[in-house]
Amino acid sequence: MSVYTKKNVASLIGEVGNYFRFLAEAGCQGFDCSAQSLEILKSWGHEGAGNRGQGAGNRLQVTGNLVPCDLQPVTCRPLPPAPCNLLTSVRAELGNCRRCPLSQNRLHLVFGEGNPQAKLVFVGDKPGIEEDRSGKPFLGEPGQLLTKIIEAGMKLSRNQVYICDAVKCRPPGDRNPKSDEINACLPFFNQQMAAIKPDFICVLGETAAQILLKTDLPISQLRGQFYDYMGIKLMPTFHPADLLRYPEKKRAVWEDVKKILRIEN
Repeated sequence: MSVYTKKNVASLIGEVGNYFRFLAEAGCQGFDCSAQSLEILKSWGHEGAGNRGQGAGNRLQVTGNLVPCDLQPVTCRPLPPAPCNLLTSVRAELGNCRRCPLSQNRLHLVFGEGNPQAKLVFVGDKPGIEEDRSGKPFLGEPGQLLTKIIEAGMKLSRNQVYICDAVKCRPPGDRNPKSDEINACLPFFNQQMAAIKPDFICVLGETAAQILLKTDLPISQLRGQFYDYMGIKLMPTFHPADLLRYPEKKRAVWEDVKKILRIEN
C-alpha cells in the first residue's frame, strides 16, 4: 500500500493530463490496452471503500494492484488542422494587406464570414460601400435578398454557409476590379476554398464568374451549369443586385439554386 497526499495526487494527475494533451497534439488517437489492465482500471476506487474517511485526514490511500506496463501507443497519425484554424491562418497571412492599390482607400478588408466547414460558399466579386464600412460581406438590399434565397429558398441560415468575395477590398466608385487587384487577391481566395473544402460554390454575378472561370463570356451564357473549380462544383448565377433591378431574373436564380440542392440532397 502506498500513501500520497491529495496535493501530490492532484499534481500527478495534472502531469498525466499534460502528457496526454502532448500526445494528442502529436496525432496520437488512443492506446492499445489488455483486457487484464482494463479490469484493474475498473476496480480502482472500489477497493477499501469502507475505510474511507476513517482517520485519513487530508491523505489518500491508494490500494489494489498496479496496472501492468503493457500500454503501447498506437500508430500516431497527424490530425488534420480544423478548418476554422486554417481560415485563421489564411486571414493572418493576408494581414493588413498592401499588395495592391485598393488598400489605399479602403476602410475595411472584407475577408468573409460563415461556417468554416460549410458545404456551400457564396462568392461575389468585391465589397460595396456598406461592406467596406463594416468589414462584413453582402449587406444592404442585395445582402438581404441573398439571405432570403438562403433561408426561404434553401431552408438554411447564413451561419450554415460561407459568404465572401473574390476581391477583398472595395474598388473606388464600385468599379470592377483590375487584373493586378484580382491577381493579388485570388491566391488568398483559393486558400479560403482549400481550408473550407465546400462541395459547392455559388458564384454571384458576371464579374465574379468571369474572375473565377477566367472567361469573358456573359453571365447569361455561364449560368445554369456546373464548372470545376479546384475540384469543387461551381455554379454561376445572377447577382442579387441584378435581381433588384430585373426581378424577372429571380426564376433563373431559383432554377440554378435547385440544381445545387438536387445534387446536395
